Amino acid sequence: MDEKFQGYIDKAYDLTIEYGIKVIMAILVLIIGFWIIRRITKVTNRLMEKKDVSHSLRKFLTSMVSILLKVMLLISVAQMVGIQTTSFIAVLGALGLAIGMALQGTLANFAGGVMILLFKPFKVGDLIESQGHLGTVKEIHIFVTILLSPENKTIIIPNAAVSNNDIVNYTTEGVIRVDMTFGISYESNIKKAKDILLNIIESHPKVLKTPEPFVGVHDLADSSVNLAVRPYTLPGDYWEVYFYVIEEGKLALDKAGITIPFPQMDVHIEK
Repeated sequence: MDEKFQGYIDKAYDLTIEYGIKVIMAILVLIIGFWIIRRITKVTNRLMEKKDVSHSLRKFLTSMVSILLKVMLLISVAQMVGIQTTSFIAVLGALGLAIGMALQGTLANFAGGVMILLFKPFKVGDLIESQGHLGTVKEIHIFVTILLSPENKTIIIPNAAVSNNDIVNYTTEGVIRVDMTFGISYESNIKKAKDILLNIIESHPKVLKTPEPFVGVHDLADSSVNLAVRPYTLPGDYWEVYFYVIEEGKLALDKAGITIPFPQMDVHIEK
C-alpha cells in the first residue's frame, strides 16, 4: 500500500515538474506577449496619427489589431501547455467564413469606408457629387457617408457605392466655376449683351477676380445665339452667385431691349 501510494506521489511530482514548467513558461509568454501587443498598438496608432487618419478609424483599426494579436497569442499559449487547438482553429475559421458570407454587403461598406478615410478623396464640408447626388459632406462613417443637399435633404450613401464609383469633388481646388447660358435673338447686339452680362457678374461681391470671369458666344442654336457666362466663386457661394446672375441678367437684358427668344418653328405650306 505504501509503495503504491509512493508511486502516485512520484507520478504527481513528475507531472507537476513537467506541466509546472510549461505553465510557468506559458504565463511568462502571456505577460511578455501582452506587453508587446500594447507596444505594437501604440506604434500603429502613432503611425496612423502621423498619416492624419481620422480618430474613429484609428480607434477601430488599433482595436482590431489588438484583438487579432491577442487571439493568436492565446492560441500559441494553449499549444505550449499541451491543449489541442486544431479543432478550435477550424471552428473559428468556419465561423469567420459564415459571418463573412452573411455580412458581405456590410463588409463591403466597411472596406469602402476604410478606403475613404485613408485616401481622403473628400472630407467633411466638401461639395461633392456621387451616385447621382449633389451635396455637402456632413459626416463620414465607417459604413456610410452622409450628404446635405442644396434642398436641405439628408442623403445617406453606402460607402461601397461611393468608393467603387466616380466622385466629383467641387471643393478640392478651392474655387468653382458657375456655368450658365443666356440665349439672345439673332437680331440682338452680341457685344452689348456680353458687356451687360459681364457687368452683372462683376458686380456681385462673391464673384472672384481671379480666375477672371468670362462671357462669350457658346453656340449658334436654331432660334438663339447662346452666350456662355462663366464666373468663379467659392464652393459655398455657388448657388448665391448662380441665382443672382440668372435673375439680374434677365432683368438687365430686358431693360436694354435685348430679347431672349423662345423656341419657335416656321411652317411653309406648299399648294
